[in-house]
Amino acid sequence: MDSAERSGMGEMIDILELLAAEAPSADIADLLRRVRARGAGPGTLAQWERAERLAHRVHTLFSRRQQREAELSALLDTARDLTLPYDLDTLLETITRRTRTLLGLDMSYISFRDAEAGGSFVRTADGHASALTVGFRVPGAYGLGDEATARSVPIWTPDYLSDERLRHTDVLDEVVRAEGLRAIIAAPFKFGDDEFGVLYAADRNIRHFTIGEVSLMSSLGDLAAVAIEKARALERSRADVATLRAGTSTMKSQLVRARELAGLHTGLVDRALAGRSLKELVAELAVALRGAVQVKDAEHRTLGAAGAVPAVDAAEALEASRTASARRLPVVLSTGTWVMPILAGNEELGVLLHHPYAPECEAEEQLLRLAAQSVAVLLRLQSGEAAAASPFRDELFDDLLSSHRPARQILQQAGRLNVDLERPHVVVVIRPEGGEQGRVAGWAAAYTRRMDGLRSIQKGCVALLLPAVDASASAAAVSAELGPLLGHPVTVGAAGPVSGPDLIQRTHQEARRCLDALISLGSAGAHASPEDLGFLGVLLSDNRDAAHFIAVTIGPVLDYDAQRTTELTRTLDAYFTAGGSPTHAAEALHVHPNTVSRRLERITELLGADWLKPEQALEVQVALRLHRTHELLRRKRDLGPDQAERPEPFPWPGEDSADMA
Repeated sequence: MDSAERSGMGEMIDILELLAAEAPSADIADLLRRVRARGAGPGTLAQWERAERLAHRVHTLFSRRQQREAELSALLDTARDLTLPYDLDTLLETITRRTRTLLGLDMSYISFRDAEAGGSFVRTADGHASALTVGFRVPGAYGLGDEATARSVPIWTPDYLSDERLRHTDVLDEVVRAEGLRAIIAAPFKFGDDEFGVLYAADRNIRHFTIGEVSLMSSLGDLAAVAIEKARALERSRADVATLRAGTSTMKSQLVRARELAGLHTGLVDRALAGRSLKELVAELAVALRGAVQVKDAEHRTLGAAGAVPAVDAAEALEASRTASARRLPVVLSTGTWVMPILAGNEELGVLLHHPYAPECEAEEQLLRLAAQSVAVLLRLQSGEAAAASPFRDELFDDLLSSHRPARQILQQAGRLNVDLERPHVVVVIRPEGGEQGRVAGWAAAYTRRMDGLRSIQKGCVALLLPAVDASASAAAVSAELGPLLGHPVTVGAAGPVSGPDLIQRTHQEARRCLDALISLGSAGAHASPEDLGFLGVLLSDNRDAAHFIAVTIGPVLDYDAQRTTELTRTLDAYFTAGGSPTHAAEALHVHPNTVSRRLERITELLGADWLKPEQALEVQVALRLHRTHELLRRKRDLGPDQAERPEPFPWPGEDSADMA
């Protein structure tokens, strides 16, 4: 080996030493320049140039490996950093800051998908100027994010605004332009099958992302997705724990309060059972409820009060009472007063009114219920004591309706109960609707005590025996008082008056027939007696007093004819026979049509303007026919069977004189 070869071998070793020492590429280039300056041959120089190229390649591989090691180290540091127990907002800020630092870019931001509103919104950003702020809504189906989510891989562009491969929208392009962004890369957040957001990194210069940078962005997206899901799960767990703690605390408070209420309820009921007066019980309730208390019965009469309850509109109070009774829950009035029904089973005994002393205090529903129950116990005891004084009053009415005992025994039983059956009485029958028989029965008990009457429940109806002389007026009074209490009209039938025990059962049946007639006629919710039903009352009545019906319906016309010897009754019959035609009626009567018109005017004065309405006109025709039959029977009775001849079609009194009408 000559000196030149030894020199070349030494320089080769120098190159290897430079590579081993990871010297910069410039040192290798200086060595090559020295070789050229020494004047090496073409073959040697070519070998040296090849050696230089190989040395540069090795140097580049070292540089890439070092860069990859640095990236992996940074990624590892980032992964370690993301495992710390951040709250979600702090974690997102850490992710964006790390992403921008690792890739050496100007900006990074995160968007979350909005499933309800569509599209997504920016949750956090780092390095932004002003346009791409937190909360900015990213339109769906546009930009890199939608493409990255659809493909589940990172998507990038060196210059976003000039890249025609992407779907652009003016809103998003304007924000990118305002931020001055050019190169953008987006990696999807995916956890399992849920793709819930996108990680973005952007530069304000045109930039082509390397494969390593794209791979790093993909790894960052995967790590961030796991960390975000962990943070979200942790937040949900914390919220669940907080809810459980709050629920536990609430349950403890409710348990303590339930024990307090149970003790209070027991004390109130014990006081009621111990014979305390209603006044004393109401005073104790006012202390327990911390407000004024007032107790009213089923007829809304005040039974006891402690403190001043503000006056309220009667209609509002009545509506609130109905609502509270239907719901069996307290209802508050516009004045702040609470209304709670006092119930004993299905029977409503009254209402309890409570007005808190402090406006900010709200009534406690359970406490109001317990207070109303204690009052119900006391009222039940008092009503039981009242019933004990005359325990067989209602049984007496049941006996009157079903028993066949001698009247003497019934009168003796009534005398022992201070019931005078020789006085005129009417029977009123009520049909409750909507399953409210209990409420009606409770009201009827109080009503009969007040009216000194009797009560009975017969076949789903509530019957009342009331001392009165006018069945229609009694039915109207019951309907007027009971209807508003129930919140809807009730059907009421009545009959009488009668005196003595023998006719009460028949009068009850007559009242039931009146009620059934109202239902059959589609008049549910109305009230009537046989007198109110006109000719139907004659059919329904057991005594069938046709003369009374005739007198009530056309009596004024009959009296007028009898006093003035006119023919109004005959004209009235001819008018109906002619189908309501005055002209045809005049032909049948052989008078001038004007005469018929004047007679009809006089009939209107006597019977009233409504006599031609269909319902009253029907009753007038029935009364005319009954009167005609009555006259025929009277003539036959007066003449005798041998002298009675066939009468004229209608034996009207008086002469055929139109002027006398």
